[in-house]
Amino acid sequence: MTDAQHADNGGVTMPEDLPQDRPLDSAWLTRAIALALDEDLGGEPGRDVTTQATISPDAQVTGDVVVREEGVVAGLTVIGHTLGQVATRLGLPEPRVTLLAHDGDLVPAGTTVAQIAGPGHVVLIAERTILNFMSRACGIATHTRTWVDALEGTQTRVLDTRKTTPGLRELEKYAVRCGGGTNKRMGLFDCAMVKDNHIVAAGSVAGAIRAIQEAYPGVPIQVEVERASQAREAIEAGVRFLMLDNMPLDAMRALVEEVRALEPEVGRVRLEATGGLTLANARDVALTGVDFVSVGALTHSSPILDVALDLH
Repeated sequence: MTDAQHADNGGVTMPEDLPQDRPLDSAWLTRAIALALDEDLGGEPGRDVTTQATISPDAQVTGDVVVREEGVVAGLTVIGHTLGQVATRLGLPEPRVTLLAHDGDLVPAGTTVAQIAGPGHVVLIAERTILNFMSRACGIATHTRTWVDALEGTQTRVLDTRKTTPGLRELEKYAVRCGGGTNKRMGLFDCAMVKDNHIVAAGSVAGAIRAIQEAYPGVPIQVEVERASQAREAIEAGVRFLMLDNMPLDAMRALVEEVRALEPEVGRVRLEATGGLTLANARDVALTGVDFVSVGALTHSSPILDVALDLH
């Protein structure tokens, strides 16, 4: 985050200003993999009745993790973490992993992104957990990249939302970052977002803002507005981040111009278009002058990318 951005927000760091190259959280990943393995194996340490009945514990295998469709790589750290947990459960050596790509790489169909060598029990038991996480992450990263490409040449960035799979938000928002997108708030705890129901409950835009400032001073505040009068009210109350909800292009363009005209007096106001966005209209929306477009579909509707483990 630049000093100018920090000043624009009244000294408060917005989620959108956090570093977007931060890694996947290891503590979260450890918990998520443990839960996924428990689901597959029936608890700790669990069992794979097929693999453990048909393959010797001493058997060694080698294999490739292959991306079978063109797409953006995301979630490579899942491989080593999962193999390590399975090896610990079974009391077997941890397989060796050689990574051949980086998260964020755009790769053609058929690319081997990692090679694995080690005990067959460990590799085969870990296989589906690895692929489930990676297919989801790569799919989101690939979908996000299409939005980033659609906005190329504009000053507008694509944001994700809280419309994530329960329990997988950390992975899904990481995948958005891998695809070149930007994370909004991680949850209800790190940024106040005033929407229509909050405005109704508080009695007004200004009333909602005032209540948040009193209860949680220092927390960043964003306000969703549907018309120019609400935008003016929010700005007068000190908010410098507005979400323009489901506005027709002409109305959005006019509001952007009005807000920009106020900036010499009030300081920078960042504007986000939200609702009704598609790849077909994304560029037109960006050209109204908004700073961001938010797209729930990045996380709630991205198809998986086909990722496989091929043993030699």
